Amino acid sequence: MQNKRVKIGKNIVLANNKPFVVIAGPCVIESEKHALTLAANLKTITNKLKVSFIFKASYDKANRSSGCSYRGPGIEEGLRILAKIKKELNLPVITDVHTEIQAPSAAKIVDFLQIPAFLSRQTDLIKACALTGKPINIKKGQFLAPEDMFNVVKKAESFGSKNLSLTERGASFGYHNLVVDFRGLEIMKQTGYPVIFDATHSVQLPGGQGTCSGGNVEFIAPLSKAAAAVGVAALFLEVHENPDKALSDGANSFNLRYFEQLLKDIKNIDRVIK
Repeated sequence: MQNKRVKIGKNIVLANNKPFVVIAGPCVIESEKHALTLAANLKTITNKLKVSFIFKASYDKANRSSGCSYRGPGIEEGLRILAKIKKELNLPVITDVHTEIQAPSAAKIVDFLQIPAFLSRQTDLIKACALTGKPINIKKGQFLAPEDMFNVVKKAESFGSKNLSLTERGASFGYHNLVVDFRGLEIMKQTGYPVIFDATHSVQLPGGQGTCSGGNVEFIAPLSKAAAAVGVAALFLEVHENPDKALSDGANSFNLRYFEQLLKDIKNIDRVIK
């Protein structure tokens, strides 16, 4: 099986047989200052450990549990902030795209477009992202089996995209719970494309707190290590310096305080596996 390579930004390469990359940042852009500060802290840690880093943050969370929940600054302001982070910190950035009309605007700014799990089968959205020419990360829907992503890949390829990655974020088990089947990582690798493990959304309890999601943060580190032991191209983490105060997904966000140690552990496992 060929391990396909996807280039992100100037010098980051995603591949299942290459050293892992970390994709990290807050769930949503809370403010320009917060995003810049967190991105700078994450860059300092990843530079120290010599781990390639892509900054992630959403300008809009269109699928919040409650209509009253904070969604983000919106596409115009959000992309302006992401552009500033990209320029001032010299970092590649990734963000979610929810509709076809958003894809061209986001592609002008970010290095990597992401299709959320709930939208992973939306043909028109996949087409719009593919037509931008930018690399696309497609999160496996919570409602899909791993092998269902083969058809998703074929869709993207039919629209001209060959720079793809696939992300595991758990399968819906009902009653506000997600379960990760690590066989899925190996199954999706059969496409040849880089496979990413989303450790923080995998411990989410969707809608578990009534008007917002809950989470089992104590499982983020062990699940990350398990994924590294299977072998992944990248680890995806929502990180916050004070998860209890996060405006979105705080219950399943990884505390910045423990970020460096986790990356050390993952790097050691990744080195042995690859």
